[in-house]
Amino acid sequence: MDKKKLVDLIETYKDFPKTGIEFKDVLGIMQEPKIFRELIQMMSSSQIIKDAEAIISIDARGFIFGSAISLEASKPMIVARKPGKLPGEIYKKKYSLEYGENSLSVQKKALQKYNSFAIVDDLLATGGTVNCVSNILKKYNKEISGLLVVVELKELGGSLRFNFPVKSFIEL
Repeated sequence: MDKKKLVDLIETYKDFPKTGIEFKDVLGIMQEPKIFRELIQMMSSSQIIKDAEAIISIDARGFIFGSAISLEASKPMIVARKPGKLPGEIYKKKYSLEYGENSLSVQKKALQKYNSFAIVDDLLATGGTVNCVSNILKKYNKEISGLLVVVELKELGGSLRFNFPVKSFIEL
């Protein structure tokens, strides 16, 4: 895969969602079906996916990549959602972002079916959301085969927070 083509499809928005943040928007990748397909095939063939029973995708752009990987790899997908978005009994955990605080929830019933998970998201910055999901999984004795992201903002050091493999396809 031509990484330059991927990088060219990622747009930067300064001061979004608040002053001082440079938001990296990966949605341009979906506007190029051939490139999107190639990326999903590469992500789906990762050892991280092969070693997991299921995928857990993070709200919201992580759902786009996670669902495509789920189909390509024939693996079930669980979602980690923001507050008030999931019905039923849930596991909930708060986390801090570089621009605020939030929480993620996972349905108990869905999580109980599987023992090992690959975490999927669009972008890794400081690692707050991934850390939140990994804490939920660890609390319930679930294994993490690793994290797959399209983009990693290397200078923020998010991947250094984890004791599991991290695979990014673009490092900015």
